[in-house]
Amino acid sequence: MHKRFQQIGLIGKHGDPMVKETLLRLYDFLIEQKREVIFEEATCRLLEGKPVSGVPDIEMARQSELVIVVGGDGTLLHAARTLASQNIPILGINLGRLGFLVDLSPDQMTNRLAEILNGHYEQEGRFLLEVSMGDESSSQQKILALNDVVLHKWNIARMIEFETYVDELLVNDQRSDGLIVSTPTGSTAYALSGGGPLLHPSLNAIVMVPICPHTLSNRPIVVDGDSEIEIHLHPSHAEDVQITCDGQTSLPAMPGEVIRIRKAEHQVRLIHPHGYDYYSILRAKLGWSESPKNNRC
Repeated sequence: MHKRFQQIGLIGKHGDPMVKETLLRLYDFLIEQKREVIFEEATCRLLEGKPVSGVPDIEMARQSELVIVVGGDGTLLHAARTLASQNIPILGINLGRLGFLVDLSPDQMTNRLAEILNGHYEQEGRFLLEVSMGDESSSQQKILALNDVVLHKWNIARMIEFETYVDELLVNDQRSDGLIVSTPTGSTAYALSGGGPLLHPSLNAIVMVPICPHTLSNRPIVVDGDSEIEIHLHPSHAEDVQITCDGQTSLPAMPGEVIRIRKAEHQVRLIHPHGYDYYSILRAKLGWSESPKNNRC
């Protein structure tokens, strides 16, 4: 049995009034369980009229032993990046669509959560990617990604020219619509749609998936998770390229710029219900268990 959780932080999907009902049920349940509840301040605003107060997200994490995220994968991705440096366990309640990262449905929330609060759960670490741009000798912009880092055009359908290096060794010089650099966590997301492989979350690996490459032999490649990846943009391309992390945070990339991607210092600690099975999640979310439909007339 693992550690029991007493102080619980709550984060809800910002701007979504549908989250309110689940948050209120969750809050009432936690109080019944004699747990201390700490709301993130933006989440607290979803509960207007209720006698609760909130604190900034980092302060909430510092006061908590477990953070529960109510929303979809996108909400958890944002929370994971924000709270990564706090080494706080995170549990997701799924109000979204696929929900690869948010395990509990609102229907099973109270039963499974009671087990988790009392120490019956699975825990795993997921690594993040750190992206930096600019001269290494000067101050750099750095952002994190739990799923993926994507190089792409933002205002015109035109190919990008760039070179890719792994640990200072040239991999290729390519023309394509962009590049997806994904963690194992992100291998079920955009990278999968781009033809990349599924990577088990326990693997120390990074996959690079070209987006619509001009050379059809340019295929996805899996590299060691401790590698440093560099993307060298061609000096002649227009100023309409950017880097986007987890589909949520973006930085403009200038002609001739070097983009560096490496494993981040901190991991995300995900909490799962006891008996969590990654392959069961794949079967359920990707429809692998569905029988072929009989379309005969």
